[in-house]
This record gives sequence, structure tokens and C-alpha cells, in this order.
Amino acid sequence: MKQVGLFFGSFNPIHTGHLIIANFMADYALLDEIWFVVSPQNPFKESGELLDENLRLNLLNKAIEADERFKWCDIEFTLPRPSYTEHTLSELRKKYTDHQFTLIIGGDNLKSFHQWKNYKQILELHQVFVYARVGIVDKPLLANHPSIKLFEVPLLNISSTYIRESIQAGKSIRYLVPDSVRIAIDENGYYKS
Repeated sequence: MKQVGLFFGSFNPIHTGHLIIANFMADYALLDEIWFVVSPQNPFKESGELLDENLRLNLLNKAIEADERFKWCDIEFTLPRPSYTEHTLSELRKKYTDHQFTLIIGGDNLKSFHQWKNYKQILELHQVFVYARVGIVDKPLLANHPSIKLFEVPLLNISSTYIRESIQAGKSIRYLVPDSVRIAIDENGYYKS
């Protein structure tokens, strides 16, 4: 059975920090593949700040195409919005019966995991791998649940929000995103306004 880590996100845009986390999980969490699941609309975020999902998927593909361990997943594009993880997992289980899916989430998401739709069912059916900054692993409510495993990961203090703000301010995003992503953003004028 293929062990697949599901890295959910808006990826608005994907950046080097995302790739470091995915690389760590592929190497240290013993996952066969990491699927970047592009969320067209996160229920906790405003949809107005998002670049079109197909454009975000294209940028994601540019960022990961050279690493055979990484795949993109657009399953949420066809599901009702906003995107709820529990619905997505149910669809993936139906479609890929020979795969075992593990969620990859940040420590900040673990703090609110008990507020996710049907979170108990998610924990019954899936493992949840939580990445946190090295030396700083909080112990939120569910940290000791048997389905949850904490990993101390070397994280960069960058965010998609910071990248968008840098673009709008006319600053360079070199090294914050892969060159292929930076070039596509520059050539198409993404995030300028």
C-alpha cells in the first residue's frame, strides 16, 4: 500500500518553506509521496485574496515538477466549497483504495484541529503528522492522541502573505520561491494589485 502524505494549502503562492516541509516529511516520516492538495477556498480564509486556483496549481506544478516524490492534487476543485478536509479525504479514499493517506499540518493547525468538521472521524481513519519549528513544540489539546505524531522541522519564517506583500511593494522574491515560480509570477503580473 502506498503511503501518501497530503499537504493541504492555498499555496497562494507556493514558496520555499512549503518545499522544505514536504522534503522533510518525505525523508523523515517515511512517506512514499507527498501530494500538494490545492484548496480553492479554505473555510478559514477570505476567497478574495486568492489567485485563481488553476493559476496557483500551475505555479505549484512548476515548483515540484523536478521531484518525483511530489505530486499535485486538484480534487478539491470539483468538490463543494468551502473545502472541508473530511470531505476531501472521503473522496480520496474512494478513488485510491490502494493508498494510505496521512495529513500533514502545521502546529498552528493542530491547536484548532478540534474545531475541524468531523475531526474525530479524521483521527479514526488517518494519521496526522504535525510539523513544528525545531525546539518549539507546543503541546496542544490533541498532541497526545495516538493518531498524531509531532515532528520538529527546520522552518523558514516566510509566508505566502509576506511574498504577496513583497510583490505589491515592488520588492524581490528571489530565493523565497523557486525560480520557475518567480519567473511565472513576474511574467504574468500575479499579485501586483
